[in-house]
Amino acid sequence: MMQIMITRYRTICFLCLPVLFFSCRSAYRLPLPPRPADAVTGTAFYRQIDSMVWHTREPLALHEILSGNIPDFLRKFVPVHTSVTDSNGKKIRATWYVAPDYLAIGGNDDFVRLPLTPMTAQRIADSLQCFLPTRKMVSDIWQQAVVRLEPVPLYAFRDSAIIFRHHHLIIEGQRKGRKGLIAGIKKDVVLSGKVSRDPRPNRVAIYGWHKSDGKPIQPLYTGHVNWYVDYSHGIRLVYRRIRVDGRWMDYTEVLQHPVYKALLCDEEVCDFFRYPVQP
Repeated sequence: MMQIMITRYRTICFLCLPVLFFSCRSAYRLPLPPRPADAVTGTAFYRQIDSMVWHTREPLALHEILSGNIPDFLRKFVPVHTSVTDSNGKKIRATWYVAPDYLAIGGNDDFVRLPLTPMTAQRIADSLQCFLPTRKMVSDIWQQAVVRLEPVPLYAFRDSAIIFRHHHLIIEGQRKGRKGLIAGIKKDVVLSGKVSRDPRPNRVAIYGWHKSDGKPIQPLYTGHVNWYVDYSHGIRLVYRRIRVDGRWMDYTEVLQHPVYKALLCDEEVCDFFRYPVQP
């Protein structure tokens, strides 16, 4: 009898895994291969890209991340809970799953966070069943973060790989090994209707870098061209399936729903779902 029960349990779990990883697991896990035994460390990767411009270094970063060269803690997402009340007074609850930290390259003992253009970020998100957050979602992450750090702005050589790594080391000095959902360390590359409505072409939207009082250093902004990247930018992935009142929905469905869109977006128009990328 015990053997039958164990067999049934294993069968149920096996059937759950291909779909969502949620029924038998507590959170979404990135569908990446194990980190290669000969993968470069974060420090070695930064030495490699030290003098490269963005369009040279980003294909290397894309390859490293999609080959599984990321720290283990980035593989398992954590829940963020939110709710809205409809016109009838009914409270609608939702849960979405987000990476606990920003994209990084390397192993557990030597990783480095890496700012990226929205084009490369979108390719990664598309490959991993994810999307980029909205302004509201970034604020919700800060509200529910278990590790909140004070922003440390830098002013010289902001778009250089040397400063990318220097800022990462500052963050690690602040973090002091604390684990869990972290906020206050980067401006997020976000989805925003301002991108498609900006009269200037090829925009990136950034927002966040909340201070300890909850106020963001960076308001929602589309002033940069989409290939501009500096040390303060970060890429945070969100699993594309959202649980709304117990029902799984794709984030694009949620953003197009007249009521549910307020769970993820606080802009007047919430119709920008992804950054365009070249085929």
